[in-house]
Amino acid sequence: MGTWKLIGGDSSALAARAEATLVTLQTRLLAQFTRERPWTGHLSGSAVATAVAVFALHRVDPEHHRTRIQHGLDWLARSMNPDGGWGDSPESPSNITATLLAWFAMTSCAAPDRNDILPRCEAWLTLHLGGLSPENIVAGVTARYGADRTFAAPILTLAALAGRLGPSATAWRHVPPLPFELAALPNSWFSRLNLTVVSYALPALIAVGWVRHHSRPTRIRPLRALRNRLSKRLLEIALRMQPSNGGYEEATPLTAFVTLSLAAAGHGDHEIVRRGVSFILASQRAEGCWPIDSDLATWVTVQSVMALSADPGRPLLTPDQCSVIRQWLLAQQHTVEHPLTFGAPGGWGWTDLPGAMPDADDTSGVLLALHHLGAADERVIGAVEQGIQWLLTLQNRDGGIPTFARGWGRLPFDRSCPDITAHTLHAFLLWQAAMPSALQARMQAGIRRMLHYLKRSQTPLGSWVPLWFGTQGGPDELNHTYGTARAVISLREAQRLGFTGLESILQRAGHYLITAQHPDGGWGAQAGACPGIEETSVALSALAGSAAPDVIFRGLTWLVNTTREGHHTPASPIGLYFARLWYAESLYPLLFAAQALARVRLQPEPRSSA
Repeated sequence: MGTWKLIGGDSSALAARAEATLVTLQTRLLAQFTRERPWTGHLSGSAVATAVAVFALHRVDPEHHRTRIQHGLDWLARSMNPDGGWGDSPESPSNITATLLAWFAMTSCAAPDRNDILPRCEAWLTLHLGGLSPENIVAGVTARYGADRTFAAPILTLAALAGRLGPSATAWRHVPPLPFELAALPNSWFSRLNLTVVSYALPALIAVGWVRHHSRPTRIRPLRALRNRLSKRLLEIALRMQPSNGGYEEATPLTAFVTLSLAAAGHGDHEIVRRGVSFILASQRAEGCWPIDSDLATWVTVQSVMALSADPGRPLLTPDQCSVIRQWLLAQQHTVEHPLTFGAPGGWGWTDLPGAMPDADDTSGVLLALHHLGAADERVIGAVEQGIQWLLTLQNRDGGIPTFARGWGRLPFDRSCPDITAHTLHAFLLWQAAMPSALQARMQAGIRRMLHYLKRSQTPLGSWVPLWFGTQGGPDELNHTYGTARAVISLREAQRLGFTGLESILQRAGHYLITAQHPDGGWGAQAGACPGIEETSVALSALAGSAAPDVIFRGLTWLVNTTREGHHTPASPIGLYFARLWYAESLYPLLFAAQALARVRLQPEPRSSA
């Protein structure tokens, strides 16, 4: 039966059901293991990605790609919500971005027989924008993205090319100009420029900025002349940043925006466009859609290792499987400066595919997985040491850890964030003792700065707000439950290892999670939100061994019942991509639930309070 320690209700019956649920989840997870790519997962189809991909193919060669275009449009038609709009995934409520992009694609690329759905789409947009005039469209996009032009400028570029911003002579005045000439500056300058695009969007800055300049050049003659002179150099920079498979960041929207912008600016025969089209064609799924990104193979492999190795006395991965996973992870470590983020060697990205960039969350995750896999030989220790040094170079002045680059800009995806900081903290805590003494000293200083950052970033509610996870169900789209749970898990590890001064923030965080529990026993993204498998799982993982037993009992009951003892794990779109785009990953509910049940199963004797 294991070591389930439950009181309240019929604890023996729940223990038996929880054990059966855990075994089912672990069995399902092990069944997806492969030697080539241990776990790959499956990202939901994306209306945003599909609409922009279709538009790009149409812009480059509508006749040659007619079948592919029609296949994508058919998927869009099938995935339209009953209200006439589109969400980021088929499980998502309609939103402005997805609906606008689908409308642009439908009106620009669709065959006449597809016009039957346009009145419903236009009715939805009219209701939410106040009309379909250029001014309404610009106002809606601006309200959605504010000062961040990373996605606003590409959307409005698509609007202009689709003829939705008025005659071409005036349409481009509605598209914000981008200072694309700055991409020619030394990369060391970027952190000082406070650009209105995020660090990893330089290819879009160049391509979207160029098509806007091509269509409506600035009246400032010296600047216009400078941009014209730099055109060849900037295209060389964008080409150098493009991975071998053509897909910038493995992201269909980003790659398609670059491709269609350059084609519209008269560079349809450029190598960047040819590579981009190749990536777009290779990424289309059999059902006609495109995902927001190719996959999260590294991330879900790391999470699978954590789910299957939570109980050291109950090994589920064979020595051979551990060796395969270990070698696969080690082979992915970036060994040269990344051409897009200019990041130093040593980090890991979210997938083994060529478009991935090294980032702090996946690097921390790989370090944790390597620790759990054991057999830390010289090669593993060397890779871990490089990964830790890479993370230390990323740490911001405030002590927090950003995603891709240190101090690059003022926009959210370039700033420190609690969930990634907590993840890095956990990795440092587990590996510190195995590192050389000089590095240990640097890690110790980094750990104390991370703890200081986490103390200061805790909200008045006692929660933490994550960056790459959210919710579409709340007005602020913030997932306090996920962020708080991830921070608590790491902080409890720090407390276990002797770090002091954490009791107060842990009590506040525990109180937040307990009071956010839904009356039915589950957790949503925040107090009062509809419960989900992912949020309930991470909350249970954080509270295992520290919360009152009745809290665990009710949460466990909800999770066992909702997953039908591990056989039913539908994914929710809680994953947040850049520019407020959402996705669902099929493995998330399975992974998080398995991790939660394993942690609860191993919890020590329960206490009476958090």
